[in-house]
Amino acid sequence: MRLNVTSSHQKAMMRNMATALFRFEKINTTLKRAKILRSVVEKIITIAKREDLHARRLVARDIKDNELLKKIFDVYSARYQNKPGGYTRIIKIPPRKGDGAPMAAITLIPGVIEKTENKEKTKKK
Repeated sequence: MRLNVTSSHQKAMMRNMATALFRFEKINTTLKRAKILRSVVEKIITIAKREDLHARRLVARDIKDNELLKKIFDVYSARYQNKPGGYTRIIKIPPRKGDGAPMAAITLIPGVIEKTENKEKTKKK
C-alpha cells in the first residue's frame, strides 16, 4: 500500500507515527495511514519481545528516542509476551472536516490479563 509520497518520506512518516503511538498509546490519523502503521508497529513489538541486543539495535533503527526505546523493551515487550500478534486496534472515527478524508484512531490494546482460578465462588443459599 502506498501513500503517494516517496518511499523515504513514507518510511520517515511511519517512524514518526510509530514513535507517537508508543508514546501516547493512541493517535488519530487517516485510515490508510493507520493500516500501514499497524504492520510497522506490530513488527517492532514482535522484534522487541526477543529482548536481546540484536533486537534492541533493530528497534533502535526506527525508534530514535532512548527513553521510548527503554519503555518498549520494559513495558510493551512484557505486556505482549504471551500474545502471538494483534497488538493494535483500528477504530474508524468521523471523517476529517476539511477534506472529508476517512479517519481512524489506532491504539495499542491492553495486555492479556492472567485469570486467577483460586478465587472462591460464593454460592447462593
